[in-house]
Amino acid sequence: MNIPNDPMILLSFVNTKLRDEYSSLEEFCKGHDLDVEALKKKLEDIGFQYNAKLKQFK
Repeated sequence: MNIPNDPMILLSFVNTKLRDEYSSLEEFCKGHDLDVEALKKKLEDIGFQYNAKLKQFK
């Protein structure tokens, strides 16, 4: 499965997957063959930080 390229759609996609299917960002990235830091950077570039306690980007 391809992940969305648009950062805002990616944000929604990742948060939904974290809420519904994955127990951590690391597990999500492993399941989608993504680099954790690269994903964080892409979403930080549009103003969102990962909150591990809430398990979502805010």
